[in-house]
Amino acid sequence: MSEVRRPSRPLSSHLRVYEPIEAFTTAERERVKAGLPRKGGREELDAAESTAALGRVIGTTGDPFPGDGTEFTRSLTVNGNVLYCPSQLVLRSGLAAESVISTAPRILAELMLPEDARERHQARVDRIAAESTSPRINTRESLWGIPFSWFVLFQESDPTEVVEDGDQVRTVRIVASWAKAINRARFAVANLALAAPDMSMLDELTSLTEWLEEFHPDSAVELDYGRVADRVFPDESCLDVRLGIECLAEGDMTGAAAAYRRLASRWIPIRQLARAS
Repeated sequence: MSEVRRPSRPLSSHLRVYEPIEAFTTAERERVKAGLPRKGGREELDAAESTAALGRVIGTTGDPFPGDGTEFTRSLTVNGNVLYCPSQLVLRSGLAAESVISTAPRILAELMLPEDARERHQARVDRIAAESTSPRINTRESLWGIPFSWFVLFQESDPTEVVEDGDQVRTVRIVASWAKAINRARFAVANLALAAPDMSMLDELTSLTEWLEEFHPDSAVELDYGRVADRVFPDESCLDVRLGIECLAEGDMTGAAAAYRRLASRWIPIRQLARAS
């Protein structure tokens, strides 16, 4: 008898900003607190979010959007202060739907996102967006690998948590203060603007810096590898990206090329999984 394969989500990694509670409006604070897990730890919360997402993907209701009751909140304690990162699934799925509608063929987009479901979800988006005078998205997600620009925000000396399950690495999480992360991004942008103004990473880092500027200065930034960690850990991507940028700034093309080759050998095979059957 052949083994029944259970559906699973693509390998996903996340870049999250955790903010102090005072960074949120009164209405947002209620939503943030409501999303905190009643029991279990971080792994249980991650599993619950993944299960809920998979349920929407394979569901038969014709409505792939999350409802108000599917929001989650992660918390992080830094220097004795508790910081919060709401999942904002309603807002994020609204942005994803806009991307699908604008890029996918019309017939496919309407099949994936029925118009009546989109209208109901837009009402949720409008209601939640009205809770804040400046809505911001605390989480960025990447499928099938981590953008090289994300590694600029971190260094190997930053606090790192390796979550293991037997012989498997379930995830790796690196945390940096908002101040360190944005200063590193600005430093990289300044150097790339002079040394490699046509490099695609410059645009990515500029966008990343503008995104970070939206958050409270007492925030923390977390890179969560997700399940891709088991394929790359131990990983020196933060170091390789930094060395590559420093080599470019110094005009050392050989050193920059060597750093890129190390990154490519590590991440291109993972990105190719997106096209594997």
